[in-house]
Amino acid sequence: MTMLRIDRSLAAILLCLAASGPVLAQDTFTLTSPAITDGGDLPADMKCSRDGGDGLSPPLAWSGVPEGTESLAVIMQHYPRGTVEGVDAPSQYWLLWNIPPETTDLPRGNPASVGDEGSDKDGRFTGYTPPCSPAGARHEYKIILYALSASPKTLPASDSLSVDWTVMTQAIQDDVIASSSFSFWN
Repeated sequence: MTMLRIDRSLAAILLCLAASGPVLAQDTFTLTSPAITDGGDLPADMKCSRDGGDGLSPPLAWSGVPEGTESLAVIMQHYPRGTVEGVDAPSQYWLLWNIPPETTDLPRGNPASVGDEGSDKDGRFTGYTPPCSPAGARHEYKIILYALSASPKTLPASDSLSVDWTVMTQAIQDDVIASSSFSFWN
């Protein structure tokens, strides 16, 4: 008797799906950089000044922004040795929110100052922190782009030292529609 009810329920679900017409594929939300290859090394000219680079934020480009996106956000992070993803907060290298949804790229250095920026890695300034790995060490960094259903209500509408990784991720967590990311080494 129970098996019959499950079969009828499954049949009803399948019938509804068939009657609703074809499912249309949506574009894939994709983040890339014209200067950095996913899984590759950070180009020498983009490293910190100590290592001969200019320390500017990398150029980013994206496509396939999901329908309903009202705002975009970017986080660049790194899990230092001894920390665990999903358990510990990573080191933050770039926190950027309130990016207009029609934006499709950020040039190197974000010269137009698109969006609002949070605290740098050391909590002294707002903005981007260039990777500066210790001599002889290689670290993996990740840049994540978030499509949000609303502008983060609990984040300020201007650059703020008070916004760190924890504050930002908590502010956007309920509004994430989709995300895309890539990683690189330095």
